[in-house]
Amino acid sequence: MLRGSCLCGAVTWAVEGELKLAHACHCNMCQKFHGTAYGAYASVSEDGFRWTSATDLIQKYRSSETGTRTFCSRCGSTVPTHYEQMKSFGVALGSLEGSGFDPGPLPHIFADSNPVWHEITDAAPRFATWPPGFDYPVLPTPDRRSKSPDRIAGSCLCGEIAYEATPPLAGMRHCHCSRCRKGRSAPHASNAFCNLVSFRFTHGESGLRSWKVPEAQFFTQAFCGTCGSPMPRVSPERDLVVIPGGSFDDDPRVRPSEHIFVGSKASWFQITDTARQHVERS
Repeated sequence: MLRGSCLCGAVTWAVEGELKLAHACHCNMCQKFHGTAYGAYASVSEDGFRWTSATDLIQKYRSSETGTRTFCSRCGSTVPTHYEQMKSFGVALGSLEGSGFDPGPLPHIFADSNPVWHEITDAAPRFATWPPGFDYPVLPTPDRRSKSPDRIAGSCLCGEIAYEATPPLAGMRHCHCSRCRKGRSAPHASNAFCNLVSFRFTHGESGLRSWKVPEAQFFTQAFCGTCGSPMPRVSPERDLVVIPGGSFDDDPRVRPSEHIFVGSKASWFQITDTARQHVERS
């Protein structure tokens, strides 16, 4: 049995059945919803899944005519989605706990939508959109790029919150700590950084929600209250803005240069790129 939870621990669940169809999805919606280059998912039958907490904090966002995204309304973490017609639950792999799951290299779907700042470096199968046998529509990606060459635009999945940053940004890195994996519900977080004067919300700032890990000095998850997408966190005490990589609409003009907290990475995830690795902080 595998267990999972959101970052704040208010929503918990258990997976007692076999997880199938594990994959990494690089579509724009998954990038936005997880704040990373891709979402990593598997499915489990209804009888192999159960909630182990109350579900009143689960919030739903209808991302398309056929798709729904679910997240914890307190901390913004992705939580499993019930697909009634398929009698199954979709589970984000980054939210699972323990080491009792090894899907091997995850096939990449919607690889043609992979963001420009991320390189797929493993040997797992790649599919431009849906793999053969999955007859679902391919939805267009909204064009939210900045009208100015001197700005880098970004937004949440629903588009209610948007921002701009002035290059150059101060770098980008992947974080494998357990908090980032829970908060992004992904194998790792991918964040870029800039100072306060280089950043502004262009609209929707009032729609932001945030949740701080009580025992952490700084760790706070900022997210859109409507769709749950991770959003930039403004940290005035450090003159720093932490920008989720998946939220960019433009090329951020930086690339991930290191992996941090690899000593805490998911047991099933393999790092295959050449970026520097640090057991804890860099």
